[in-house]
Amino acid sequence: MKLTRRNAMQAALAGALLGRSAVSSAIDVDTQRKVDDAIVRALDFLASAQLPEGAWRADSYGECTAATSLACMAYMAAGHIPGEGPYGDIINKGIRWVISRQEDNGMLIAKRSHGPMYAHGISTLMLAEAIGMVDEAQAKLLKRSLELAIRLILESQAYEKDKRHAGGWRYQVDSRDSDLSVTGWQVMSLRAAKDVGCDVPADAIDKAIEYVKHCSTPDKRGFGYQPGSGATPTLTGVGISCLEVCGAHDTEEARGAADWLKTHPIRIDTNYCFYGVYYTGVGLFKLGGEHAEQSHANICKLLLPIQSADGAWTPEHGSERGAGKSYATALAILGLAIEYRYLPIYQR
Repeated sequence: MKLTRRNAMQAALAGALLGRSAVSSAIDVDTQRKVDDAIVRALDFLASAQLPEGAWRADSYGECTAATSLACMAYMAAGHIPGEGPYGDIINKGIRWVISRQEDNGMLIAKRSHGPMYAHGISTLMLAEAIGMVDEAQAKLLKRSLELAIRLILESQAYEKDKRHAGGWRYQVDSRDSDLSVTGWQVMSLRAAKDVGCDVPADAIDKAIEYVKHCSTPDKRGFGYQPGSGATPTLTGVGISCLEVCGAHDTEEARGAADWLKTHPIRIDTNYCFYGVYYTGVGLFKLGGEHAEQSHANICKLLLPIQSADGAWTPEHGSERGAGKSYATALAILGLAIEYRYLPIYQR
């Protein structure tokens, strides 16, 4: 049998599933079993929350390409393949719904909002992550959609901006400034798309890295929303992740930020806590070593006690309060499942 990327993925998943109880050296076997159980219950919750057409809701925003894409990635991060197994149809329905919302210019969004590039970046990342897990016919469909989405991201980056904001992204395609939060999703998308063969110029990655570094604090001890802003735990995770996935590994900015997170970890009352769980988890996992182990242990300690009986997590603080259970649950799974290493973006 020809060893396609899909065959290889299936083999890797099968082997990894046999050893889940020993996934991470940062936590003990009992905690790892609790993580595995928490993820299973969370996936069951997401299955119950999926709408008939395939979408998931973000409470304040209704049917949402971002929430749907996060849910699809959560299933894949836990080792489930589109079209196969107990969740295969659920993932496929979600992917198809996201693609069905793509506009002529490539934008992946269910409805207009003040910040459509958020949802677009998240959904673009999901398509790039899914391509290697679907059959060849579906991969061609995803590739066409992904290429349109990436073209839009590159066009948005190219809009003229002053030196302070050059290389990044903000809420709208034609925004003339940038912020690290929106930029993070576009950077993750470009890197994932490049890995699956999309045409992503090296110059676009280089410019993005430069912008991310500009968002580092002057003492290189964290990252802020925009150049000159103070560090926050969530955005520090975004900054580290962007540098690490783009090949700027173990930079002074990333190391200093990781050290800062030791004394400023993600907490349940952190603004955008679940968003931060994902990004600090990815960034510190990619950085590796003690930082990775401490991060994973902190995420488990934070999330396991606050999972609801129905398997969900509920955002109760700050700006995430209106995003809803599906959003928070998907991001919690993505944070807890990083050590499984199933998603391509998680690979070191």
